[in-house]
Amino acid sequence: MTIDTNQRALGKPKLVSGSRVAIVVSSYHKDITGKLLDGATATLTEIGIATEDIYSAWVPGSWEIPLAAQRLLETEKWDAVICLGCVIRGETTHDQHINTTISNALGMLSLDYSKPVAFGVLTCNTIEQAEARCGGAVGNKGVEAAEAVLHMLALFEEIDS
Repeated sequence: MTIDTNQRALGKPKLVSGSRVAIVVSSYHKDITGKLLDGATATLTEIGIATEDIYSAWVPGSWEIPLAAQRLLETEKWDAVICLGCVIRGETTHDQHINTTISNALGMLSLDYSKPVAFGVLTCNTIEQAEARCGGAVGNKGVEAAEAVLHMLALFEEIDS
């Protein structure tokens, strides 16, 4: 029997008192990203983060997510940023350029600001794959992004204490 030591080590996320979390969400494919947002928000409130300590910033598309995340981090009001979007592969390689740029930018923002920046941008081949990842058969990646942020906030609190 194989034991997933990572899952055992992380367990259920815990609340870091006073945490404030911003969520950047793309309005493109809003039927998908809205469900990601619902999952992320529910996860944060269920753990005990007050609704007034959660801010949602809608942007036109996934391309704009890193800039909005950067502006939120610059304000120093937020302990973490969750980024939610959906890029569906089309007939060209356009999606690859967008996805690479977004993932690189968000990774750098997390390092530059030393704060959790969760990558909850779906990068799917089809709309059906996206639907499966926003509350369907594969789960809700908005929930997973929120859980990742909560785990990182708890880890930072542990490291800093």
